Amino acid sequence: MASLIEIKGLTKKYRLGQEVITALDNVDLTIEEGEFLCILGTSGSGKSTLLHVIAGLELATKGEVLLKGVSITKMKERKMATFRRKHMGFIFQSYNLLSSLTAIENVALPLVFDRVNKKERLKRSREMLIQMGLKDRLRNKPTEMSGGQQQRVSIARALINNPKIIFADEPTGNLDSKTTQEIMEILSEKVRNSGVTMIMVTHDLNLAEYADRVIKMIDGRITSIVPNKKVG
Repeated sequence: MASLIEIKGLTKKYRLGQEVITALDNVDLTIEEGEFLCILGTSGSGKSTLLHVIAGLELATKGEVLLKGVSITKMKERKMATFRRKHMGFIFQSYNLLSSLTAIENVALPLVFDRVNKKERLKRSREMLIQMGLKDRLRNKPTEMSGGQQQRVSIARALINNPKIIFADEPTGNLDSKTTQEIMEILSEKVRNSGVTMIMVTHDLNLAEYADRVIKMIDGRITSIVPNKKVG
């Protein structure tokens, strides 16, 4: 696999009153194209901050993130927003669906910003939801669906633009164990079949088993990199 993302000396500091908090401490990491990478750590380890900085959602205090040689950390916000829309998909613990929209409308939303015509938007969204096993839920709003169904809609929305990278922040944190397994199998299959790179943040060792490599973090530092699902 070829390198997709290079992270060099990434540092992130916050000021909390008179105290300076170091969320990321000189992190170096290379992520391969088509890789399923898990960033594993407890609350406060810096894992979510690392994901947010890689995705350009937060600014680094120091260091650089390169995507195919292009510096994300030096992009202006407007250009970064366009770059995210074209190349990245996001899956969150809280689903982040719009309650006033149906499943098919939620999935189609990213295509609106890309000015895809309505007929094509709905066609592609319908196909994606059917792949997710939601053929009978196309016209349902989030409040009319279970947590697992809502997360499937969220995954469909993340994939609709054929992104190069999917960022998943505790994607099954609100789900029971059976639904968690179903969602992780869907994600794994999509990553393997499409060649997309996936970066997942979790505190759950069971989820880490789905990844190609597991990056363990403590106090803003990478403490180990475990390949081939050998997590321990």
